[in-house]
Amino acid sequence: MAILTESMKKVVREQRLGYVATVCADGTPNLSPKGTTNVWDDEHLIFADICSPGTIENLLHNPAIEINVVDPIIRKGYRFKGFAEVLAEGELFDKILSHYKVLGVSSQIKRIVLVKVERALPIISPVYDAGLTEEEVKRQWETYWNYVSLPPKQYVQQLKLNFEMK
Repeated sequence: MAILTESMKKVVREQRLGYVATVCADGTPNLSPKGTTNVWDDEHLIFADICSPGTIENLLHNPAIEINVVDPIIRKGYRFKGFAEVLAEGELFDKILSHYKVLGVSSQIKRIVLVKVERALPIISPVYDAGLTEEEVKRQWETYWNYVSLPPKQYVQQLKLNFEMK
């Protein structure tokens, strides 16, 4: 049975940046962003080891993994829990490597991490608890970035105007 829904696959394929959590040898957590996060099939996610010595070492000792992928504009996404297999050669490695080449990844890929997703859950920002729609959250994001891209003096003036309007 497919664990990854079309909605989950869409978010992963569009965002590509996954935050990968592994467990270090001393039991502490390790979190590392992976810009090659992708869907392999209905039950597996993948990412490439381009420069991930800590993540790979952790997975070789403990294959437990969680990957979070979130659309930062609408502040929704998914968390994927499962177990990882580190591939360094073989038919499947070559097949996934070819997949990355088709996607335009030009960095040297040392290994591939294949994640068997055991559990997938939505991540939804508390901003939605106030009853906001995705469109309203998106507008808030756009407004914020319009402000922070202003020169500092204009930014302060715009903030003052907004507070006066309230």
